[in-house]
Amino acid sequence: MDGIGRLLLVLGVAIALMGLALVLWPALPLGRLPGDLRFRVGGGTVFIPLATSILLSVLLTLLLNFFLRR
Repeated sequence: MDGIGRLLLVLGVAIALMGLALVLWPALPLGRLPGDLRFRVGGGTVFIPLATSILLSVLLTLLLNFFLRR
């Protein structure tokens, strides 16, 4: 039972954080960080969100380690 409760807690926190991110999306600099790469070639644009991906990866790793640590 402890595993199910912990899983529900993690899912609830994750859903709440996603909702908060959607509400605050215009104020967040995600996608516009200094390490995000944007190339304009001809009439097209290639966007590689390198810094944003690393930041989100670190935050999610810390969050999951905090809640799923045994």
